[in-house]
Amino acid sequence: MAPVVLTRALTVQFGATTALDAVDVEIGGGVTGLVGANGAGKTTLFSTLLGLLRPTSGAVSVLGLEPRRNGRELRASVGYGSERNVFPDDLRAYDFVRHMAEVRGLPRREARNRASDALWLVGLGEERFRPLGTMSTGQRQRVKLAQAVAADPSLMLLDEPTDGLDPVQRDEMLGLIRTISEEFSIDVVLSSHVLEEVERVCDAVVVLDAGRLVTSGRLTDLAARQSGLVVELVDVPDRPGTAEAVAALMRARGLAVETVGGLLTVASDDDAALDAVRDAVAEAGARLRSLGGRHRRLEDVFTQPDPEPALDAEAPTGPPRDPMPT
Repeated sequence: MAPVVLTRALTVQFGATTALDAVDVEIGGGVTGLVGANGAGKTTLFSTLLGLLRPTSGAVSVLGLEPRRNGRELRASVGYGSERNVFPDDLRAYDFVRHMAEVRGLPRREARNRASDALWLVGLGEERFRPLGTMSTGQRQRVKLAQAVAADPSLMLLDEPTDGLDPVQRDEMLGLIRTISEEFSIDVVLSSHVLEEVERVCDAVVVLDAGRLVTSGRLTDLAARQSGLVVELVDVPDRPGTAEAVAALMRARGLAVETVGGLLTVASDDDAALDAVRDAVAEAGARLRSLGGRHRRLEDVFTQPDPEPALDAEAPTGPPRDPMPT
């Protein structure tokens, strides 16, 4: 299956500032999280995928189309939810969603029906004739989702869709995005700087840092990779402080060690780390209950990135792909 988004050496510069730096990424179907701190390049990537920004160099394809060359066709197939609240306050939610559906190419009558359906879908059916300026932050975020889905897109790009929401509203919004993706077969790329919500709702992730790709791939594959060791010691009542003594000896051997919930976690998992753990346990007179691999969490990607960015795990391997259109 062809990737939904494909970039090769994608670079976007604004004067002396490099917003995206030679980004190679493939995004497949389902829900993909675009993760990074503010300024990582997430919004710049979205703008480039929509054809609103011209790459300085490199190539990009979205749904098999080149955004700058096929912009109108592409934007008819992509729903976009901006991070900014740029609503006209005196316009009713229904009129705004209907207008955006028409902009994407729907006939007026169909746009009317889709606007109502989309607002009911996101839980604003009874509020659809309210002026946008009278709506809460949570309601406005739902309006942005409604206008993104109203034209029946193949792909939705959602920029910080949970921004400004409380924990309950965040849960509801994430659940709604997941439901829409699954029930209507719409692929979604959502940007966020909150790792926990990405882990909860996404199938895959793309991690950016200062415009560079840190890693990308299916979350299940990233989690399957070991990122250290977990050491559990037998609790010996007449030897208090044994765990602390073992940790100190490990650190003296150059290991990065943390104590988490009574367990010792070691950042490394190579042979040298295993030998150091064994020696520290023996020297402290401790007893080892278990020693195993610590599987990667999404936050580990930032502190222990892959030596080389990993492309989508579902991408085919083998001979080089045909060149992308330029």
